[in-house]
Amino acid sequence: MSSEIRELLQQRELSALFQPIVELDRGRIHGYEGLLRGPSNSPLHAPQPLFSAAAAAGCLTELDTLARLTVARRCRQLDLAGRLFINLHPLSLLDSTLDDLLGTQPEFAPTRVTIELTEQYPLEDFEAVRARIMALRARGYRIALDDLGAGYAGLRLWSEVKPDYVKIDRYFIEGIDRDAGKREFVRAIVDMGRQLDGLVIAEGIETADELSTVRALGIRLGQGYLFARPQLAPPETMPWELLNSSCASHAPLPRLSETAAGLVTPVPVVAPSVTVLSAAQLFHDAPGLDTLPVVSDGLVCGVLRRAPLLNLLLARYGIELHGRKPVQRVMETGMLQVEASTRLEQLSQQLTSATHPEADFIILRDGRFLGIGRMRDVLRRITDLQIRNSRYANPLTLLPGNVPIHEHLDELLASGTEFVTAYCDVDHFKPFNDHYGYARGDQALLSLAELLSRHVDPRLDFVGHVGGDDFILILRSHDWRLRCEAILRDFAAEVPALYDEAARRVGGIMSLSRAGEAMFFPLLTLSIGCVQPDPARCRSHLDVASLASDAKCEAKRRSGNALFISRRRGPSRPQNQETAAA
Repeated sequence: MSSEIRELLQQRELSALFQPIVELDRGRIHGYEGLLRGPSNSPLHAPQPLFSAAAAAGCLTELDTLARLTVARRCRQLDLAGRLFINLHPLSLLDSTLDDLLGTQPEFAPTRVTIELTEQYPLEDFEAVRARIMALRARGYRIALDDLGAGYAGLRLWSEVKPDYVKIDRYFIEGIDRDAGKREFVRAIVDMGRQLDGLVIAEGIETADELSTVRALGIRLGQGYLFARPQLAPPETMPWELLNSSCASHAPLPRLSETAAGLVTPVPVVAPSVTVLSAAQLFHDAPGLDTLPVVSDGLVCGVLRRAPLLNLLLARYGIELHGRKPVQRVMETGMLQVEASTRLEQLSQQLTSATHPEADFIILRDGRFLGIGRMRDVLRRITDLQIRNSRYANPLTLLPGNVPIHEHLDELLASGTEFVTAYCDVDHFKPFNDHYGYARGDQALLSLAELLSRHVDPRLDFVGHVGGDDFILILRSHDWRLRCEAILRDFAAEVPALYDEAARRVGGIMSLSRAGEAMFFPLLTLSIGCVQPDPARCRSHLDVASLASDAKCEAKRRSGNALFISRRRGPSRPQNQETAAA
């Protein structure tokens, strides 16, 4: 095999394939990942045996260099638009010839090339790799971290280098529409991406349901067989139907509303001065106890874990050396601590980022020890809530229905949180539905659901479907008014595509009114009525619903796409309002 790989390198019997990376919200191709293949009739055709053979023969860097040249030159020949993602082995990153290659070959212009580093190989010299990456970024190259979640130092590299792109390993995308645990992991990665200013790419998308789910989670870039397999001549555009087919379920997945308080498990605690032998006796007396908090005056100093503590004592001379020591000398201090009010989705994100996510964690109330929480309980509650939320979702759009809407409003009111409720209602929807039929009407509602979901911040805002053509936005984003105005602009721009050419030409359709008379109805418009309820004056979601309904009615009195903002903040005060047209 060594002679075969060397002959292959000498003859340059390699070919480049390309797979598109797609902008999921626009359907445009963002760029291409370049992939290397050996001769089609050779056992070295696939990349894994090819690179493994090169590593065994001691010519991995040579193969990696040839791979980059082959991919870049073929991309230039094909004149592919967008960015070119080129894989780079960590060993090649440290190779002294890399700078010469990047500096002399026009195919490697920084404005075009994104360098992908895979997490599947260990980084033997992390600091050297980090320094090289920072040097490449200083020269203008974009950096992508590939296969996040597949192996070694990905999270550390992400945190310290802050790459431009992070590609989630295909394992977490496969079946994500059916796996609540994978959805929570990916949701955490998306949130981290926003905080670290990196674009997240979902790898391995193969089904429309997987596409719908990753879009709903806020991922803007995707790659996988659903769009195209790696090809010698890849597609230059994506069919509109492919991206549009997932709109039916393109809605933010329900945010979990319960808190860590429901996960508290009472356990014994020890003071920092207690001896190691005394703590070991507590573990002996309680076989189900895995974590023993070390607490002083209600404040958590650290924890003792069963296995490390017992291993310490069972080592040679362990009892003699450590048995009489105070536990503060051997306790662990890097444990995860969360407040009881922490929401489950936030807790899940913190556990994902923790050094030991499988370990028990500490739950506090106002900074003082309350109890411990267990990962298995978190996963169980998340699964239960996902099932419950799906039960109350609107069957057409899969957006949260009335029960989750009411619960979310009551929760915000009870916590005293400031928010804006925007009631969205489609004007002239019934005649449109009567004229074109239910299939076209459903498509209009699905398009609106996708539009609303696209314009909110999933970390702060909530999109619900009351029923029919009525939708609710519960907004905590400070720029909520700009978001509503953008919704109206985009709705006005997208509506004509729902009509036939004749209707677009005259600006509307003839249909029957509610009185049964033939009338002309203009193109669909959207009315949005906004209120900012006062948590001190609104007792429940019923008060908010009344305010929002009144604001919506005022918006519908205006012609065209209208935004009405009510000054009423509670049910008992007289109405004093202002309007704004968009």
